[in-house]
Amino acid sequence: MPYDTMWRIALIPWYVFAAYWAITAFRVRPTKTRERSADRLLTVVVVIVAYELLFTRVLRIGVLGLRFVPPQAWIAYAGIAVSCVGTAISIWARYCLGENWSARVTLKEGHQLIRTGPYAFVRHPIYTGMLVATIGTTLVVGEWRAIAAIVLLIAAHSRKALREERLLTREFGDEYSVYRQHTGFMFPRLGGKSGIAGPAGQN
Repeated sequence: MPYDTMWRIALIPWYVFAAYWAITAFRVRPTKTRERSADRLLTVVVVIVAYELLFTRVLRIGVLGLRFVPPQAWIAYAGIAVSCVGTAISIWARYCLGENWSARVTLKEGHQLIRTGPYAFVRHPIYTGMLVATIGTTLVVGEWRAIAAIVLLIAAHSRKALREERLLTREFGDEYSVYRQHTGFMFPRLGGKSGIAGPAGQN
């Protein structure tokens, strides 16, 4: 199959992801507390650069344009499957958050701690899904620029997630501390206790 056709197929899960976000973005509660604009701006800039690396060839410079995997169809198909799994995780997590969701680090009025669905295992499953989807698309791209995108997204999402956790700890205190003890950060804990029920999470 021609690469251009493969690439269009690889973009489908991302289009579904973006469409779901657009549809649900306005069904959220009013904001009570939000992060500083400077913190938000830094996150946005890093994420934009990461996705420019992943989805365009603008930053395909030097070693960033070299391949690290061979251009084989089965690798690309595997990458597309992984991207579908990743975007499905993010959509599932966004559904579970409901009106508590925000693109920024915020607390909503009447904010609840969500511990259902993927939040029973990880505290930031939206970021988990986005990283998994990025890894899948990286296999399709096959170039080092996509690895750079993964590194930038890990840095941006981790920094944002830590800010969210500080805000949630101030708001919910011991309840959130107990939740943290039973769940992984962005990936489930191996060999530890996880999977708790009840209404915690932000992204």
